[in-house]
Amino acid sequence: MILDGLTLIILGILAAPSLILAKKPDAAEKLAKMAKWQGWIGFIAFLWGLWGIIWAILTIGWIAYGWPVRWFTWLICNIIELVLGFMLGYGLIAKYALSKSEAAKEKAGKILAKLGPMQGTLAIISLIFGVWTIIAAFLPF
Repeated sequence: MILDGLTLIILGILAAPSLILAKKPDAAEKLAKMAKWQGWIGFIAFLWGLWGIIWAILTIGWIAYGWPVRWFTWLICNIIELVLGFMLGYGLIAKYALSKSEAAKEKAGKILAKLGPMQGTLAIISLIFGVWTIIAAFLPF
């Protein structure tokens, strides 16, 4: 869960450069270095989130073993990774996964257009939830 928390923090930073630059103008150089890797980070986070959601569904029994908070934290974490990963890695996803189907590429473009206005909000949620996920990894539930 710690890795997922760190991933969410990185995705939140990449998804909200304007919010970060408003608070720390000297962060522009570091953000520029990360931005050139944004597509690959997003693509990997998308795949990681997709796999995490599948795995969460397969391990839904954790709820019965007294780990509901941990399971729901993990599920929500992977949903956020999937959504922000899709938004940040859309260029690579379209290039490698959707290149053979124009209908799929068009549908994914519509989804991206709907998610676009929420990017700043999702970035803040990702940062907050990333910190929570790291804290939750050390709690006994």
